[in-house]
Amino acid sequence: MDPEHASVGGRTRSRQPHASPRDIADALRDRIRSGVLRAGQRMPTQAELAVEFGVERGVVRQALRILQTEQLLTNVSKGSPATVASVPEPVRLPAGPAAPPQPTMVGLAPRIAEAFAAPHVRIDALCLTSVSLTMAVGEPVRQIHAGRLKPAKIDVRVLMPSRDIDLAFPAPVADDGGLLHRRWLVQRNAQGMVLQQNLLALYATHGVDVHVSFRALPFTPPVKLYLLNDSEALFAYYTLLRREREIEHEHLELYDADGTRSMLFAFERRAGQRDAAFVEQSRLWFDALWETISSELLLSS
Repeated sequence: MDPEHASVGGRTRSRQPHASPRDIADALRDRIRSGVLRAGQRMPTQAELAVEFGVERGVVRQALRILQTEQLLTNVSKGSPATVASVPEPVRLPAGPAAPPQPTMVGLAPRIAEAFAAPHVRIDALCLTSVSLTMAVGEPVRQIHAGRLKPAKIDVRVLMPSRDIDLAFPAPVADDGGLLHRRWLVQRNAQGMVLQQNLLALYATHGVDVHVSFRALPFTPPVKLYLLNDSEALFAYYTLLRREREIEHEHLELYDADGTRSMLFAFERRAGQRDAAFVEQSRLWFDALWETISSELLLSS
C-alpha cells in the first residue's frame, strides 16, 4: 500500500497537507463512480471527512457542495450526512413546433449532455445566476471523466447582471439595506466559479481545450437563453412571484423568480424555418449584447 495512505473503515485516509475543496471533491467523486459509495448511501459525516483529509469542516462542506452542484449528492447541510444521489438517465426533450415545454431543471440537462457529444462544444447562456447551467453541466463532465464523452474543445460564454445595478428581481418589497442584493451576488459568483472550475479542470485531466468567459449586463434579464453549438436555442421566461423568505435569520417580502422551474422552450435549426430563424436571431441578439453594452465580470467581487 502507498505509505501516503491508510485504510480507515473502508475509506482511504489522505495524509497530503492542505487538501483543497476540489481535491476532496475529486476523491469522493471517484468513490461514487467506482461504486464504493452507492446511490442512496449516506456519506461519512463532515467531521469524519475532515479528519480523513486533514482539513477544517468548512473545506469539506465546500467539497460536498461541489458534488451537490454536480447532482451527485443530496441533503448537503451542516447537520446530518449527505446522501449519494440517484442520477436518472437523461431523456431527450423534442424540438420543433410540437415540442412540449418542460421545467428548466428537467429540460436543460439532456440538451447540454447532447451538446457535449460534439468535438467542439459551444454554449452561450444569458441568465441570472447560472445555477441551472452549472447543474446541467455536471453530467457531461462526469461522462468525460468516465471516458464516454471526448470533446476536443469547449467554449462557454455567460452573460449575467452586473453587481453595480439595482436588480429588478430578486428585489425586496421594502428596503432591506442591501441584504437581498448581497445574497444574490454571492450566489452568482459562487455558481459561476463552480462552473468555471469544473470545466477548466478538464484541461488538466483530459487535455480538453477549455475557455470560459463571463460578462456583466447593465440590466436584469427578464428571460433566460441557452444557445448550444449554434444549432439550438432554449428559451424561458422568468416569472415573478411575491413571496416571503428567511434570509440570514430575517423574514423578507420579495419579488422573486425560480429559474430552475421556468418552462423551457426548445428551438432547433433542423426542425424547420421557424425554429431556424429563432436560433439565428437569438445568436445575433446574444452576440450584440456580448460585444456592445456588456462589461467585464469578475466573479471574485
